[in-house]
Parts: sequence; structure tokens; C-alpha cells
Amino acid sequence: MRRPQTATRPAYSAPAALLAATLVLAAQCAASADAPPGEDKVSVTEQPTIGQPGKTFTAVTLIAAPVAKLCGIVQDYPSYASYMPNTKSALPVGAGDGYVLVDMTLDLPLGQEKKYRLRLDADASGNQCKLSWKLIPRPDLKPSDTIADTTGYWLFKPAPGAAEKSLVEYHVYADPGPVPFGFGWIVDLMSKRSLPRTLEALRGRAATM
Repeated sequence: MRRPQTATRPAYSAPAALLAATLVLAAQCAASADAPPGEDKVSVTEQPTIGQPGKTFTAVTLIAAPVAKLCGIVQDYPSYASYMPNTKSALPVGAGDGYVLVDMTLDLPLGQEKKYRLRLDADASGNQCKLSWKLIPRPDLKPSDTIADTTGYWLFKPAPGAAEKSLVEYHVYADPGPVPFGFGWIVDLMSKRSLPRTLEALRGRAATM
């Protein structure tokens, strides 16, 4: 006598888990559009990084501000030092057709400091906004004073059912490069641990402007 087969549920892949988290956040937004910003949560998912030395993470949250406002905040680079975690300075040093070059300096604990240059490209199309970045090498910096690589983006979309809220996605790949012995925490500080703090900093900035 054959036993009836029982369907098994496939395990979530990283992209599927991110999609599930996004859908949950969107549902929360529609159900509680009048909730204060502090009630919104940040969901962080690690993405596969095959053949690369760094780590990739994606964080999503809801912020009680329209897309245009948030897009303007993250493009105000000189103000980063006033609210972004561990940011000592963000100095625009050049620009081209649709992009800006920004020299970043991170002020890390125990006197550690990292400097690097980013090319940031903004794309506002339809009702959403995306700000992507990639590392531009700086030959004037020693490997120990900079990072090996970083790429990523901010993506802002209107939250379903709540015109004054935005669904925010923050995606980052980071490879700090050479890390002194005993300073392994720098790897996490530049990626997973920093993501919730960065999104909460943006939430706080939006609430005061």
C-alpha cells in the first residue's frame, strides 16, 4: 500500500527571503499608515557573495517621508557627517554627466580611519529614485588607509497604501581590505552592523527636516 506523498515546502533562497521581508513590510505599512516612524523595523538579509572576499547585505524598512525628500537627503553629501554613523566627512570633489565624485572618510573606534572615493549616480524615474555607487581607486592612499572595494545603492519607492511613506532598500557590498590583527570587527562595522544604524539615521534625518 503506497503512502500518499506529502508536498514539501522549498527553502527560501536569499532573494526569496528578501522579497518576503519586503512584502511583510509593505503589508505593515498599509495596515498602519498612521503609526509613528519609530515603530518601523529594519530587516537585514545577507546575500550570496560567490568568489568575492567581501560581504553583501540588503536592508529594507519603511520611512515616514516621501520618495523625493529621502532622495534629496542622501544626495546632500556634505551633510553626511552630521548624522551618518562613523562618517567623518563626505566631500564632493568632482562631477560629470549624471554623477558626482565624493571623497569619504570614516572615523572608526580605537583611532582607525578609512578614506576612499565613490562615484555616485542618481536616477529618478517614474515615482522611484535610485542612488548607486562604486569605488574609484585613489593611488595616493596606502592600502591600509583605504578599503579594497564597495558597491551598492539606495532605492526609494512609494509604500503601498501610504502616500507619505517610502519603502527603502539599502544594498551594499563591502570589502575592507587589509585589517590589522585584533580589528576584525571592522568587517562587520562596515557592513551588517552598520546597516540598521544607517537606515535609522536616515529616518531621524527625515523626521527633523
